[in-house]
Parts: sequence; structure tokens; C-alpha cells
Amino acid sequence: MNNSSTVDAFADAFKEALNAVDGNINPPKKTPSVGIIMGSDSDWPIMQDAALILKEFNVPFEARVISAHRTPDLAMEYAKIASSRGVAAIIAGAGGAAHLAGVLAAHTTLPILGVPIPTKDLHGLDSLYSIVQMPKGIPVATFSIGGAANAALFAISLLALNNERLAKALIDFRQMQTQKVLAKKLPSV
Repeated sequence: MNNSSTVDAFADAFKEALNAVDGNINPPKKTPSVGIIMGSDSDWPIMQDAALILKEFNVPFEARVISAHRTPDLAMEYAKIASSRGVAAIIAGAGGAAHLAGVLAAHTTLPILGVPIPTKDLHGLDSLYSIVQMPKGIPVATFSIGGAANAALFAISLLALNNERLAKALIDFRQMQTQKVLAKKLPSV
């Protein structure tokens, strides 16, 4: 079997795996507009913030564990076919060496939104530096350490450029935030 046939066979098997429920957190009921990808299931407590925001805005998404180091072919193939599957942006969270966002960005022109995951030893600075220091020509939008919620809001902003419902929902969300702040009362001294 030549290399091209091997890649094609892998791509077909991968597409089938992507459509399977196994290994997929909250499998999408509709074609996902956003992919939430993390290097390990231990990243889920941070990355679920993105899922909750997307769910609040009724944006279809999928969440998957794909490691840049342990499943590099899977990461490459996911990035290559994401657009053809209807994905418009990918939120990638990883800790430590945190190469996932960069690996995905190297294989797609979709917007990649990097979320550095806090780490035990360096509190996420290692993750931040790994994601934010991309070489010229392969951009990754990088968010704060643990900033999955803002990555989701940014993805929604991108989608809202061509979606009036989402544009209005973002305006309403911001107005609600303003009202919450204005309603705050400090205790008396």
C-alpha cells in the first residue's frame, strides 16, 4: 500500500470515528460550528467553560480529546477536515508544552483559539508561552490562562459576523453584564 492510500484509508477511518459517539464529550446533535479540542481529559474542567458559553448561545459544538503528542495524526486529520465538516473555528486547550493549537493551525486556515491550561508547577505560564509564541505565518489567537469562556465568546463573535441571531445575542449578553455590574451594591462601612 503506498503512502497516499494509507493516508486516504486513515482519513476515511477518522471520518467514521469523528461521527461515532465514543470519545466525544457531548456529541453534537447538529453539524458543529465550533470544535473544542483538548490535549487531555484532565483539561475538561477548564474547557467546559467554553462548552457552557456555546450552549448558552445555542451554538452547535463538539468537544474531543486529541493530543498533539500522543495522537499527532489524529490532530492533523481533524484540522484538515474540520472546515469540510462545517466547523468554523477551533478552540484548542492544552497545558505544559501545549503544542496542540499550533499543530492544528499548521493544518487548517480556520481560526484557532488557543487556551493555555493551568499547570501544577508553572501555573500555566509554560502553556501560555507555548501557545502565544507561534511563528510568523501560522497564527493562533491566544487567550488568558484558563480563558476558555472568552475563547468561546470570541468564536461566537466570529460566527456573528454572518449571523444576525448571534450578533443580537452578543449585544443582549453585553447589556446583561452591564446591568449586573450596575446592580452591585457594596456593604456599608
